[in-house]
Formats: sequence, structure tokens, C-alpha cells
Amino acid sequence: MIIVMNKDATEQQLDAVVRKIKEFGLDANISKGTERTVIGAIGDERKLDQELFEALPGVEQSMHIVKPYKIVAREWHKENSIIDIKGVPLGGNQIQIIAGPCSVETEQQMEEAAKFVKEANCRLMRGGAFKPRTSPYTFQGKGVEGLDLFRKAADKEGLPIVTELMDVRMLDTFLEYDVDVIQIGTRNMQNFDLLKEVGKINKPVILKRGMSATISEWLMSAEYIAAGGNHNIIFCERGIRTFETYYRNVLDVTAIPVLKKETHLPVIVDPSHAGGKAWMVASLSRAAIAAGADGLLVEMHPNPCEAWCDADQALNPGELKSLMGELKGIAEVIGRSI
Repeated sequence: MIIVMNKDATEQQLDAVVRKIKEFGLDANISKGTERTVIGAIGDERKLDQELFEALPGVEQSMHIVKPYKIVAREWHKENSIIDIKGVPLGGNQIQIIAGPCSVETEQQMEEAAKFVKEANCRLMRGGAFKPRTSPYTFQGKGVEGLDLFRKAADKEGLPIVTELMDVRMLDTFLEYDVDVIQIGTRNMQNFDLLKEVGKINKPVILKRGMSATISEWLMSAEYIAAGGNHNIIFCERGIRTFETYYRNVLDVTAIPVLKKETHLPVIVDPSHAGGKAWMVASLSRAAIAAGADGLLVEMHPNPCEAWCDADQALNPGELKSLMGELKGIAEVIGRSI
């Protein structure tokens, strides 16, 4: 069972609900979001009566939720959640395209990238300062220097930034540089200690799907973040590992409508990591938007041939502009906008 408190509920009213839960031999998890506080009853919730809790002062509603993921479930939150990223809404009628290079390389590269992202009418910028790589001998990112270069370049164009957090020890540094959206990569989808820590802060989090993760496992990882109080979660489908070797990963388009049914939170797609080749990106992007994705995470480099990381899958500035035009048409057909 979850108990949703009123926005103006007091600490005393919250404590009263927790005491009532414990009277029945259950434990309680308190998730304090920016808009509302949700209390989850942990244990055999069949002992609990919804009407009993709804009669308590400060309670907005209570409900039994069968699924193991409770806060992220659509059962209690029927309307789509819209995540506000410095005034840019993600999850509503307007589809957001997040574009930029795989990795931060140089000051000139980032300034050019930010300029091209803005010119393509994208409202958010991506870039990797810390890079998880399969081989320890490949470029691992510029680290804190990269954060600084990224922040300055994006600020010149008024673009909120999205970048990946790999190590919980770097969280304070991310907050120092005011990273607008923290990305949890596929390899860390089940790094529960990391998820718990980003659950304690008030920053939007993009949670990428693990290489072989089921939908349920993905949703439960999001629940770790939500249980800590951070409800600003964005799911990102980036392709899963199968027997196929022709392309990098298999984009699971089916996951988009499934997540839309199971959760109220936004769903975006990374077509660049799915296909692994630039020539596939436009097709996968069109499919994702048509299937109901709320946004895309697209790699674009000012000069892909010179990219230090994932050069094969990066679009050039002209290709990004062309893609934006195509997606605008698809969005209009399904009653949305880019």
C-alpha cells in the first residue's frame, strides 16, 4: 500500500501515518518528493484498510498496489508526469531531442557542438565527461575538466546539460557544476548504492536500461531512486543485447508502449547506441517517436570523422538538422510537437 500525503501535510501528520502502519506490524518507507510525500507500507499490506488511512489528517489518498514498484507505477498516478529541466518540459506534448557529442574533447569542439545543437532547435545538450569503456586502454573522458568545458559551452547557448555519473564519489562535483540532468548508464542500472544516492537529490535522472535487463528490473531500479525522494526520473531505452551481431544493440521499440502503460514517468530513446551506425539513427528515431517516445538522446559531433569516441554513430550537424525536420512531421501526425 502507498499513502499519498497532501502538499501541506505536517510532520506530525506524517508521523501519525507511520505510527499507524507500524501498529499493524509493518514498516514504512517515506519518499519526500518536491511536490508530494509518499509513504509506502512494507510487509503484508493485506492487514491495512484504505479507508482507515484516508480518514487520517493530511492524507490525500491511499491505495493497494500489487506491483513491486509502487511510486513509479501508473496505478496511483494516472496522469503523465512532466519533468521540468530549467523550464524545458520533458514528458508532455512537446517532444525533446537531446543532442551532442559522445564525449567532451576540446573547448573548440564543445563550443561548435553547442552552437550546432542550438541551430538545430534542440533544447538540451548531451556530452560525456566520464566515459565507461569496454577496454581500459581507450579514451575514458576528460573528467572534471570535461565538466567545466561542457558547462561553459552549453551556458553560452542557454542549453541545459545531460551527462553520465559513474561514481557516487563524484556526485558532489556534479552538483557543484550544477549538472541539469544526471544520466545513469546501462552498466550502472543496478548499481543500487548509486541509485540510492541520486534518490536523495532534487535533480532529474535519466535511467538507461541495462544490456539484458527486463522491464520489471528496469522499473525496480527506478523505484530505488523514487524511494529516496527523487521522483524526477526519465527512462531511456538504448537497445538490448541479443544474438544479433549486425548492429550494436537491438532497439526494443516494444518497451515504449509497455512503459507508457506501466509508469507515469517519461520515456526517451537513444537511437545512436542502439544501431551503432550513423546511417541507422534517423530510421530508429522516426520509429521511436511514432511509438510514443517523449524524447531522443542523439549523438552529434561537429566533425564525426575526428571524434575520440563512437565516431561511427555520430551524426554531423547537417544530418541533425535534417532529422529534426523529419521528426517534426511525425510529431504533428500524432498530435505532438518537436
